[in-house]
Amino acid sequence: MDISAVNFIAVLAAAVAAFIFGAVYYGLLGKPWMKAARIDPSSAKMSAGLFVTSFVAELVMAFVLSAAIDAFGMGSTTVASGLIAGVIVWLGFMATTMAVNHRYQGFGWDLTLIDGLHWLGVALVMGAVIGWFGGAAV
Repeated sequence: MDISAVNFIAVLAAAVAAFIFGAVYYGLLGKPWMKAARIDPSSAKMSAGLFVTSFVAELVMAFVLSAAIDAFGMGSTTVASGLIAGVIVWLGFMATTMAVNHRYQGFGWDLTLIDGLHWLGVALVMGAVIGWFGGAAV
């Protein structure tokens, strides 16, 4: 992997945009998600550690997606190539992993749908932002 093709400013911007997307998404779907995840709202606790972990994971995802956009050899880093790579990565890794994990954990398809659409949104937001910024910053 040639990390010189990675635009680190784009990676940071993509992670921030994805984090904001997730906050809005789960802010709107928090109650249905808690029900699907079998979480009692009265015992749910948010902590700074959860948010830090989420953001660091999204930084890693954005970095890998940026490298994947370049590795897929789509010609150039554009919004379109970013969106295509986002869908490919989501379908090949995120959606499949969730579907398997949720089945083994005994959760219903409602949780998979809610989480799956979140991760699809994250992949699309990241891909679009990385594509908008273009290739490596000079």
